Amino acid sequence: MEWVKAIVAAFVIAGGIRVFAFSPIIVDGESMMPTLQNEDKMIVNKFNYKFKEPERFDIIVFHATEDEDYIKRIIGLPGDRIEYKDDTLYVNGKAYAEPYLAEYKKEFLDEPLTQSFTLEETPVGSETVPEGYLFVMGDNRRNSKDSRHIGAIPIDQVVGDTKIIY
Repeated sequence: MEWVKAIVAAFVIAGGIRVFAFSPIIVDGESMMPTLQNEDKMIVNKFNYKFKEPERFDIIVFHATEDEDYIKRIIGLPGDRIEYKDDTLYVNGKAYAEPYLAEYKKEFLDEPLTQSFTLEETPVGSETVPEGYLFVMGDNRRNSKDSRHIGAIPIDQVVGDTKIIY
């Protein structure tokens, strides 16, 4: 009987950790290349954003639909003005380096990795990222279904952030 209690307790603890703190996810697709590869296995930290706000350039997992989660990088926070011009990210008028794209950009010397756009030209349709929302993009800018196509992401749809590949 002691063994049964120990096994049940282990399952309850493991289930609680998976539901409330950490869970595994498998990258499906190439939208985050070269940072993440198709079928990379990662751990989602569901606990982190209970104590702090999402930060620019975090890699997050969010509910894109009822049945599908996406992995993308936060580019814009609530109130930010986002613009891409000449393959450079501008947030609130300030140019930002994106070192995670440096090697990838070298492959596309003849044309930009990220096409120019303003936030108003996306489905967001406003000058700034709305309160309670995030603007996200995949690192594979030429092959990513992200906020440029689906609009801003409600913060309450964020599952958590992810940094650990195993």
